[in-house]
Amino acid sequence: MRIFMNILKSLIIWLCFIPVAILNGGLREYILVKAIGEEWALPVSGITLSACIFSITCLLLPRIAQVRTSAEAWRIGLCWILLTIGFEVTAGLANGNTMAELLAAYNPLDGNLWLLVLTTTLLSPIVVKHLSKNSYY
Repeated sequence: MRIFMNILKSLIIWLCFIPVAILNGGLREYILVKAIGEEWALPVSGITLSACIFSITCLLLPRIAQVRTSAEAWRIGLCWILLTIGFEVTAGLANGNTMAELLAAYNPLDGNLWLLVLTTTLLSPIVVKHLSKNSYY
């Protein structure tokens, strides 16, 4: 029951990723593209979003969910990545994108670091759990 409650509590943290990702996209489109060009704005945006996701996880996970085991951290990361992919596909299709357009984000050779964002989303709970095991949270 505690594990289930921690996963539910971790959803609060995941919900924080959504407005940050939207703001990051706005920053990319309205500031970075003009400042450094489309070619560099996309990877910089991916790195920025990954750093934000990790920072949010560092700040909130030890306080909200108090993850006790590595297995629990992996479950949370897996839930977050599935929610993220589901959200991205649903929002993309609702905005008129095709699946081909959505799948193009998974090609890092085009400068899109979406796979880095997903990897960060998956691994942040695990890394934070290991970093905070000797802390006072």
